[in-house]
Amino acid sequence: MRLSLYSLRLFVSVVDEGTIAKAAEREHIASSALSKRISELEQSLGTPLLVRLARGVQPTIAGSVLAKGARLLLRNAEDLADEIEHFASGLSGQVRVAANLSSITQFLAADLGRFCDAHPFVRVDLEEQVSDEVVRLVSANAADIGIYSLSDKDHELETFPYRTDRMVMVVPDTHPLASRESVSFAETLDYPHVGMHPGSAANALLMRHASDLHRQIQLRFQVTSYDAMIAMIKAGMGIGMMPNHSISLYSIDRMKILQLDDNWAARQLRLCVRSTESLTPAGRLLLDSLCSDDSPA
Repeated sequence: MRLSLYSLRLFVSVVDEGTIAKAAEREHIASSALSKRISELEQSLGTPLLVRLARGVQPTIAGSVLAKGARLLLRNAEDLADEIEHFASGLSGQVRVAANLSSITQFLAADLGRFCDAHPFVRVDLEEQVSDEVVRLVSANAADIGIYSLSDKDHELETFPYRTDRMVMVVPDTHPLASRESVSFAETLDYPHVGMHPGSAANALLMRHASDLHRQIQLRFQVTSYDAMIAMIKAGMGIGMMPNHSISLYSIDRMKILQLDDNWAARQLRLCVRSTESLTPAGRLLLDSLCSDDSPA
């Protein structure tokens, strides 16, 4: 059996786009020709790869397995071509990184800046996702390296410590808690909160520890970014918990930062990969750089 890389690329596009028509547009090929390629691939493998639905397609179990393996083959083929093309210029390649918001705003942006300056022929593609989605993308071979803070789905991956951050409470300077230097999480539950969106690690952290205290958290608003949280807090719409190092990115006039007394406020950010052996040379170079970075945390 021979598998064409081009056919595999077309199949992955169909899985990504959810319809043959959109995949054909993305790959600049006629829909009929793409459909024929998929049918030939199914005949060659002897099993259905797609379930045809009224509004598109979705992969069968075999199709999902093929898509995961095809991404790895296509990625390796692209890296090989890049390395040969830029052989005279030193190490080259492309590394796909998925990371949560906390790691990007606090540490990763600066770390990637230093890495890219030192290795100009390595292209790093960065995608922001919540922690569970970061782990899923690495598991599905849709990302090479992941950075996350909280997930119970990483048991099949290789993980490494990255940085430690600390959650703090931000309150308006007119708030009853503003006279304090530190506060326990339990004390904050007497007041309305501005929280991050469902699915985020910060939201999971709030819910978990409120539940541990057998308390309900008053989530007045939920936002998708720390700048939106800061804006809502400044407007007096509630108090909010966010990573300490992220606050330096924003103007904090009319606000007060309170340390959280709870031990769990210190969080471990982690790196994950499917396996170090599966990484390309460029991927291993970036992983080593992130593992050994000794910038202040």
